[in-house]
Amino acid sequence: MSKISAWDIIRFPRLTEKASRLREESHRWKKSGDTFVFKVDPRANKLQIKEAVEKAFGVEVSKVCTMNVKGKKRRYGRFVGLRASWKKAYVTLTPDSKTIDYLEG
Repeated sequence: MSKISAWDIIRFPRLTEKASRLREESHRWKKSGDTFVFKVDPRANKLQIKEAVEKAFGVEVSKVCTMNVKGKKRRYGRFVGLRASWKKAYVTLTPDSKTIDYLEG
């Protein structure tokens, strides 16, 4: 996995209500930097995710928390299928680091 680029590890940002609420709470309490949520490669570990975010966006990362999300069962008519499982990463930036402008609007 060492030769994989940063954009192969970071699939795309998760722009959900919970992700935006995390960013608002971090601004309100000023206890830590902004928190961003990304869908990442399931084979990547926390150190690789941290390096990929720092390299891709030019920011300093203080903490990375990961979560494996299991795929849901779905019915398609009379057939039962299973969505793919994926990995989510909560990335917290340092308080003095600049924010990721990619997600600003």
